[in-house]
Amino acid sequence: MPSPRHPFLADRKVVFLLALFCCLLWGSSFPAIKNGYALFGIAPSDIASKLVFAGWRFAIAGLSLVAYAALSGKPVRGLGARAWGQIAFLGLAQTTLQYVFFYIGLAHTTGVKGSIMNATGTFFSVLMAHFLYRNDRLTYGKAVGCAVGFAGVMVVNLGHGLGGLLDLDFTLLGEGFVVIAAFVLAAASIYGKRISQGIDPIVMTGWQLAIGGAALLAAGYAMGGGLTGFTLASSALLAYLALLSSLAISIWSLLLKYNRVSLVTAFNFMVPVFGALLSAVFLGESVLEWRNGLALVLVCFGIWRVTQAGPAAPSGAGIGAKAPART
Repeated sequence: MPSPRHPFLADRKVVFLLALFCCLLWGSSFPAIKNGYALFGIAPSDIASKLVFAGWRFAIAGLSLVAYAALSGKPVRGLGARAWGQIAFLGLAQTTLQYVFFYIGLAHTTGVKGSIMNATGTFFSVLMAHFLYRNDRLTYGKAVGCAVGFAGVMVVNLGHGLGGLLDLDFTLLGEGFVVIAAFVLAAASIYGKRISQGIDPIVMTGWQLAIGGAALLAAGYAMGGGLTGFTLASSALLAYLALLSSLAISIWSLLLKYNRVSLVTAFNFMVPVFGALLSAVFLGESVLEWRNGLALVLVCFGIWRVTQAGPAAPSGAGIGAKAPART
């Protein structure tokens, strides 16, 4: 059944502000994770310990969110066998599988190319929404907006010199796995949107993070990984990563429940932009370059173009639901 309209969360100004806030949090995770590896002494090639680090992050985030939902009076246990199965599947896909592909891919490619390939998730979301939601069809404006926004992501990640511009090497374990991770995340997000129509998004997010985090912990420890070097600084950083995961994914899930997929996912282009800006602040990387200004202009135009597709219709009009008129 279509979900009821939510006047506040369906307001475009609110959507823009909350979506940008989520992207700011996710962008901050890039320098935070890099600092985390340094604080916990995790070597670049130590995939097992990276999975353990991620597992603790998501498990803590999920359990914290479940505790918050319980204190708020939301039902967190008696969900039924079908709901538990859906949440478990979502956690294993959106948190566990996506993260495994993403970090194996990053271990076999550069950060620049990984960022560019990861942005393909927005294209996957818009394309899948076209086939799954009759009120979220791909239009010329959306196609132009996606193309311009993706161009902005490419510009902000351009290498220096001719060699950086023409470096197009592609491997399955590297760039291929990053693209697979982007596809898994896009598909899982749309699946999460569908099951959130019958499950509270906060409860759903909390349990899927906890289940996905537990699976990452099991895989990481089974591969011989571990997490040492707990100090006040490293513990605070882990707590921040857990907080941003629970907060950003919860808000994102709520936005997806009450709005068109393409309207919300268009803002994904801002994640690498925020990541670059915050990396400059916290990692000392260069940001005062022409490419960063041009990228911001292109990304903002792309977002504006994609979101000019008309008013958001009830978001539940997918397969098996009564279809509203096309926008």
